[in-house]
Amino acid sequence: MVTDTDIRDAVGEIADPEVPVLTIADLGVLRGVRHEGDDVVVTITPTYSGCPAMDVIRHEVELTLNHLGVDGRVETVLSPAWTTDWMSDEGKAKLVEYGIAPPTGTRAVDGPIPLTLSVRCPLCGSPDTAELSRFGSTSCKSLWRCNSCREPFDHFKNL
Repeated sequence: MVTDTDIRDAVGEIADPEVPVLTIADLGVLRGVRHEGDDVVVTITPTYSGCPAMDVIRHEVELTLNHLGVDGRVETVLSPAWTTDWMSDEGKAKLVEYGIAPPTGTRAVDGPIPLTLSVRCPLCGSPDTAELSRFGSTSCKSLWRCNSCREPFDHFKNL
C-alpha cells in the first residue's frame, strides 16, 4: 500500500521546469497530499497566478500518481498566495550552487520590514552588485550584475 508520505515524497521530487535544480517541494509549490475517499488530492500553489510552469507541473504530478498506481487529482490553490518564505533552506542552497541568488529575508515578520541593500553574487560572494532589470528570465527573478567578477546573474525575488 502506498502511503501519503510515499506519495508526497515521490511528487515532491518533481523538478521545476523553469529552475530544474529545484523540486516543487524545494520551492514550496507542493502544499499537501490528502485523501478524499479512495482518491488522493495533491494540492499545489503557483509562484504567481499566471505561472506557465503549472501546466507542466500538474501533468508531472498526474504521471507520478499514475506510476504509483494511485487514483487522484491535482488541485491548484491560489490563496494563500505563494511566498518565498515557503522555499526550503536546501532549495535556497541549490539556487546558489546553480548560480542564482536566493531570496533574502522573510516576508513573515512583525515590526519593521528588513531592507536588503544589496544581493550577494552567487558566483563570487561579493555584495558589490547592481540590479540591471527588475525582470529576469522568469517573472519571479530579477537580473543583476556583479561589479567584482562582472558576471550577470538572476536573483529570485523576495515575494
